[in-house]
Amino acid sequence: MGARAGIVVTGTEVLTGRVADRNGPWLAEELRRLGVDVGTVLVVGDRPDDLRAALGFLASRGEDLVITTGGLGPTADDLTAEVVAEVQGRPSSLDPELERHIAGVVERLMARRGWRADPEATAAGTRKQAMVPAGATVLPPVGTAPGLVVPPVDGRPGPPVVVLPGPPSELQGMWPAALAAEPVQRALSGRGELRQQTVRLWRALESELAATLRQHEFDGLEITTCLRDGELEVVTRYAPEAQPGYDRLVAVLAEAHGAQLFSTGPTVDDLVAEALESRGLTVATAESCTSGLLVARLTERPGSSAWVLGGIASYANSAKEQLVGVPVQMLAEHGAVSTQVAAALAEGACERFGADVGVGITGIAGPGGGTPDKPVGTVHLCAVGLGSRQARSVVLPGDRSAVRQRSVTLAVHMLRELLVGGPPA
Repeated sequence: MGARAGIVVTGTEVLTGRVADRNGPWLAEELRRLGVDVGTVLVVGDRPDDLRAALGFLASRGEDLVITTGGLGPTADDLTAEVVAEVQGRPSSLDPELERHIAGVVERLMARRGWRADPEATAAGTRKQAMVPAGATVLPPVGTAPGLVVPPVDGRPGPPVVVLPGPPSELQGMWPAALAAEPVQRALSGRGELRQQTVRLWRALESELAATLRQHEFDGLEITTCLRDGELEVVTRYAPEAQPGYDRLVAVLAEAHGAQLFSTGPTVDDLVAEALESRGLTVATAESCTSGLLVARLTERPGSSAWVLGGIASYANSAKEQLVGVPVQMLAEHGAVSTQVAAALAEGACERFGADVGVGITGIAGPGGGTPDKPVGTVHLCAVGLGSRQARSVVLPGDRSAVRQRSVTLAVHMLRELLVGGPPA
C-alpha cells in the first residue's frame, strides 16, 4: 500500500494485562478505512528507554506515521510527550495559554465531582501537561491532556509522531483533529483504498480451509484466518484492482465449504438481529450456567429493546421452578443439566415473556460439579419457536469462562438457524 503507520501503546497497566488495549485495534481499523496499512502495534510499559526503542524501531521500518497512546497525564510516570520531543529533537517549553486552558478544565472537573486537591500539586501537574515541543501542533484536550503532532526537527530522518491520550473516549474524540493536522495529511498523502472483507464459516476446520486455499493462487490478496468458539473467519485485505481475485476467493469458498459458510459479511449477531427486526419477532431467554450472558449479548446493540423481551438467570433449581415453570418432577428425574430441562427453559421463557422465540441453556461450566456421566463442559441448549425446535447437547472444552462463552456463541447460531437457516448449529 502507499502509506504505512505504526502504533505504540504505552502503559504498564496495559503491558501487564490489567487494562485491555482498546486503542491499538481501534486506530488500526480507522487507519485501514483511510487506506493506511498498519504493520505493527507495540505495547510498552511506562519506561522511557522502552518507549525510545519502540519509536526507533518503527522509524527504522520506514513508517510514514507513528501514533502513540497514553502517558499524557500529570503524574511522574506520564512521560510520552517528553520522550517523543527528545526523539524528534525538539526541546519543550511551557505554553501559557494552554496552561490556563488546562487549569480551567481541571477546576471545572473538580468542582463538578466535589473533589479537593493541593493547589501546588494541581498547578505542577497542569504545567507538566502544558509543555509543548518546539514546532509541534497542539491538539485541544478532550479531557485534561492535550495531544500533539511532533515532526522531526529539520534534517533529522523519521516520521511525524502523533501523541494521543490513553482513555479511549479522549483518544477517539481527538482523532479528527489529529487527522486534520498538516503534518499528518502530508505524511499520509500517498494512501490509497484498502478494502477488507470477511467470510464466516461455522463448524469448519482450519486444516480443511488450508487445504482448499493451497489449491489456488489469489494474487494481490492478504488472507488471514481466525478460529473463535467454532466460528472460522476468513479476513481478506486487498487493493481495488484485486477485486476480481477476491470474488474468485468467495466462489472457491462457497463451492468447497458451502455447507459451513453462513455469511460473506454480517456477523451471526447481525443476522439474528436483522431477522428478528425485519420479521417483527421477539425473543426471550432462560439461562442457567450462562447466567444471563446470552441476553446480555443480544441486547448489546442499540435498538434491541424492539425484539428482546428479557431473560431469566435461573441458576438455582428453585429459580427454574418458580420463575420459569420447570416441573419439580422433571428436575428430580432428569437433573437440572439435561435435554429435558433445556427444552423446558426455552418453552418457559416463551410463555413467561410472551415471546415468539425462546432459548434455554443449562450445563456444568466447572471447574467442579462434573460426574462421569456429565463431565465439566456438558451443556444442553434448546431454541423453540415459529413451529420449530433446535436442540444441542455438547461437551465443550476450556475453563469456566470459555465454556460459558462458547455456550452463548452456540446459542446465537441456533437462533440464526431457527430464524434464517444456513449451516446447522
